[in-house]
Amino acid sequence: MSETKRSVWLVIFLGIMSAMAPLATDMYLPALPVMQEDYGISTSAVQMTLTMTMIGMAIGQIFAGPISDMKGRKLPLLLGMLVFMSMSAICALATNIWIFLAARFIQGFAGACGIVISRAIARDMCKGAELTKFFSILMMVNGLAPILAPVLGGQILVMGSWRHVFWVLAIIGLVMAGATVIFKESLPVELRLKNINRTLLTFPILMRNKYFMGHCLVQMFEFAAFFAYIGCSSFVFQGIYHISPQVYSYVFGGIGASLMIAGGLPAKLSGRVSDEKMLRCSLYLQAIVAVLLVGIFYVEAPFPVVVPLLVLGLAPLSVVGAASFSLALSSQGRNAGSASALLGCSSMILGGLLMPIVGIFGTDSGVPMAVMMLVGFTMAIAACHRYILSGKQK
Repeated sequence: MSETKRSVWLVIFLGIMSAMAPLATDMYLPALPVMQEDYGISTSAVQMTLTMTMIGMAIGQIFAGPISDMKGRKLPLLLGMLVFMSMSAICALATNIWIFLAARFIQGFAGACGIVISRAIARDMCKGAELTKFFSILMMVNGLAPILAPVLGGQILVMGSWRHVFWVLAIIGLVMAGATVIFKESLPVELRLKNINRTLLTFPILMRNKYFMGHCLVQMFEFAAFFAYIGCSSFVFQGIYHISPQVYSYVFGGIGASLMIAGGLPAKLSGRVSDEKMLRCSLYLQAIVAVLLVGIFYVEAPFPVVVPLLVLGLAPLSVVGAASFSLALSSQGRNAGSASALLGCSSMILGGLLMPIVGIFGTDSGVPMAVMMLVGFTMAIAACHRYILSGKQK
């Protein structure tokens, strides 16, 4: 295989691995109202199916990162994909909501291997501005998932039930397990952590680094806002604006396309515009748009007004992700797996916990969703100024 083909294959491979979160969530978003009726549960309860996956992914990254620092990237990745495949099949077969929730948690836990280890592999192979460019490319490939996943999910609902969505996820897990088999290990034995004690000590060290934890807080609040949108948008769009699951999937996919397009900005601006400036400008833009969204939903503006604002508010997420992850991981060296795990956990845990809470406030208005987005973006700005922009890395 030529060097160019190898590079393209690696980008696609890592891009799909890093997209395990949107693949596991976005594909069945159009089916949430149908699932609610099928299981006979409340809106908050069906949103718990998203929460369990997010919590599983958050906790899974804490384990997958350090293990990959000790055992290499390949073996944990392979095991994760095989378990992801198995749990997806159980979700497709589950007739009891409690079994479904348990399988979703384990599915998320296993999918975390793809998310955290793909970033660690990028850190193994790149650094500095090159790392920012590589993360930007990953964000663009990753951006295909929120475009294609809900559209595919919507089309599956035309031809079959929501259970078929999880059979497709099982197939994706199988394919990625096969791709992992041919992946060449990126972490040499001599650079691996030698024992579990060293691995466990890595987290306290990282958590005492205020600069690094500042990035964790930015990720936590940024993605809390994003998951408020993910958890509520299907109910708001289909319930308030009365669009079909298929139309919802196209709208959601279109907003996902904006994330992919925005993901190319850091690569083009890298070396000319600092990562800190890209991060700050993106966060401020999101907060301003969130304020407008609160007002738009309050006055019950028509759907064509809502969608462009959501695009403008959510697209900068890719810029924030690329810039923040690059800045946070650049100085971590052999601790890249653990650092990536802590960043990944931060980006999912709060959003996962808040999704069913937003549902409690009702989905007969988009205001609760917009308010949660505004709070998240505002807190991300505060963390950025307090810990990232106020001083240098310690």
